[in-house]
Amino acid sequence: MKLIRYGELNREKPAIVIDGAFYDTSALGEDYNERFFETDGLSRLKAFVELNKEKLERIPENSRLGSPVARPSKIVCTGLNYADHAEEMEKPIPTEPIIFMKSTTALMGPNDDIIIPRNSEKTDWEVELAFVIGKKARYVEEAEAMDYVAGYCLHNDVSEREYQFERGGTWDKGKGCDTFAPIGPYLVTKDEIEDVNAMRLWLKLNGETMQDSTTANFIFKIPHLVSYMSQFITLLPGDIISTGSPAGVGYGLTPPVYLKSGDVLEMGIDGLGTSKQRVKRYEETL
Repeated sequence: MKLIRYGELNREKPAIVIDGAFYDTSALGEDYNERFFETDGLSRLKAFVELNKEKLERIPENSRLGSPVARPSKIVCTGLNYADHAEEMEKPIPTEPIIFMKSTTALMGPNDDIIIPRNSEKTDWEVELAFVIGKKARYVEEAEAMDYVAGYCLHNDVSEREYQFERGGTWDKGKGCDTFAPIGPYLVTKDEIEDVNAMRLWLKLNGETMQDSTTANFIFKIPHLVSYMSQFITLLPGDIISTGSPAGVGYGLTPPVYLKSGDVLEMGIDGLGTSKQRVKRYEETL
């Protein structure tokens, strides 16, 4: 299944994709949130759609898409999970996963504007594969880890490099600014993805390809990430976990290139759709 959510920000409704068309599933009476995943909502949704397929209403054309998952308890990210990205960042290849948090207030729809924070000069892009936790995960064995994955999403891990590297402390303040986590368009259930370790991901800036790689190049694969993170953090249903970005970010170019007002980012991952974000400065939103 491909799950979407649509409508005004913070007032999104649930929907589903059938043969490329979008249909409202509000009659199920549930949003795609922690409780939905915790109580096997995917099975209920599948049964509901099969029973009501002819009755579902198509959503209005050009509807805004929100994150396909309602605000999760947390967004946990993986740093430097591609060797070529670690190299361009001039960092050693990790011997254990590097994990950090993005604030849930960074969550946004796949085609919403990215807002460069006030006083920022080094806002950057990072296309990533994200996955969604389907049930509570704590001290999970790697052999069982995929049982805890509900599905996959496209994610742009937007990053402010000065805040991340030059302002002291952890990476979090360069990662969690408002609009820094565009997710979607879809949550694609794992049964629809033949091989999660062979998915092409790419990103273009103003039409020019900046990133083009494959998840075959992961340093740490998803089962290891689930198991590893669950040793330190209880992962709850609906939590979004991002797996890291390949080479081609602005910070790694010579000279570095950062986002400016008017820029357009387009990106995609095989089977997970595409997204497009326009860039504005904070001052333009006032």
